[in-house]
Amino acid sequence: MNSMMRFIGKLLFNVLLLLLLYAFAMFQGGFVSWFLFFGYLPIFLYHIGLLFYPLQKWQVTRTVSHHIVRSGDTVTVKVRMERSIPYPLYYCVCEEIFPESLKKVDNRMEKYHHLDQPEQLDYNRIIKKVLFPGFRRVIEWNYRIEQVPRGEHQFRAIRIKTGDLFGFINKEHVFKAENQFIAYPNERPVRMAERISSFEQGAIASNTLNLKNTNVATGIREYLPGDKFSWIDWKQTAKKNTMMTKEFEQEKSTDTLLVLDSCSYDGINILAYEAAIEIGLSLMEAIKQQSQAEFVTIGREAKHFPFHQDPTQKELLMRHLTKVQPDGIHPFAVKLKEESMKMANGVVMMVMTTHLDDALKETLQQIRQRSKSVIVIYVQAAARITKHEHRLIQQLQFKGVVVNVVTEEQLVQRTVEVSVL
Repeated sequence: MNSMMRFIGKLLFNVLLLLLLYAFAMFQGGFVSWFLFFGYLPIFLYHIGLLFYPLQKWQVTRTVSHHIVRSGDTVTVKVRMERSIPYPLYYCVCEEIFPESLKKVDNRMEKYHHLDQPEQLDYNRIIKKVLFPGFRRVIEWNYRIEQVPRGEHQFRAIRIKTGDLFGFINKEHVFKAENQFIAYPNERPVRMAERISSFEQGAIASNTLNLKNTNVATGIREYLPGDKFSWIDWKQTAKKNTMMTKEFEQEKSTDTLLVLDSCSYDGINILAYEAAIEIGLSLMEAIKQQSQAEFVTIGREAKHFPFHQDPTQKELLMRHLTKVQPDGIHPFAVKLKEESMKMANGVVMMVMTTHLDDALKETLQQIRQRSKSVIVIYVQAAARITKHEHRLIQQLQFKGVVVNVVTEEQLVQRTVEVSVL
């Protein structure tokens, strides 16, 4: 209704202006008055044509250079506009309507300099382009989206404005143009100070470096090229008159459960949560090569990704971590306790969280009693860690829970070190 009223108003304005010039020429007479009338006549006809010009009939499409990228990457977008009637247009303003998911920037490790002030990464992206179509039927323009944040980004529409040189006629239309691309979270090098493993016989917890463990000998065999000199069993060598070496039990890595805290709470540091996702994904990549691992995100509901059952789980996990956001009304401690009831005894649990409280401390201590090890990666800005949280960390460590405090000091480094002992 409003658009129709505006249309009628602009039409009446142009007709009235022409009638005024005509009346002036009739009553005034002379060359100048009639020159004004006939000089304005082509402008009037152009305005009427532009007023009735079907801008909404344009075909507007958008092409995205990549449909899958990593957070922090750059994406090139190409917009193509086609029109069947090559009506002359003096100018055309094209504006991309960005989704809320793109109103942040991700400059990878550099963003963690603002871990205490994550709002500094908010960025209202505005892309406008002034084009001069003339008589062209096809109009194209390109732009770049830099420092793409993690997430699933869905474009919906493009706004196009045009008008005459004098500003008497202005036309605007929002074109539906849907596209989508996703930005996976970054993986970064993670160095584990120790690796947790167990033996098939006796299930003895053993904290070792990434070397083959040779502490438990189960037999002897003939020496083979490549065996270590220290493995030679000299007593059996003398008895059998041939070089014999000790045969060691095949080491088996422990089952590892990685848990990401995706529960929402008042005052959550969303940038610390992004760091927890990156660290969790990177740890999963490091651990799954040596262990039967499972990744769990706990928010409104728990999502399980058992890598030891299905190697294709990585793609599912990547897509989930791309879209996941903190949610849920129940505290993480309560949800973690519920999930821990389902897990088998003797697993290694690694918990990535951005929030510590008394309830979580109690839950972690209970889980520690029936697991081989509990490792907490607590991600938070140094200035936001309270005295009470420092006390909770000390109490957890006293009870045998390994706590890694990861602040901006560690996150701005290329490699993040996680202690598992």
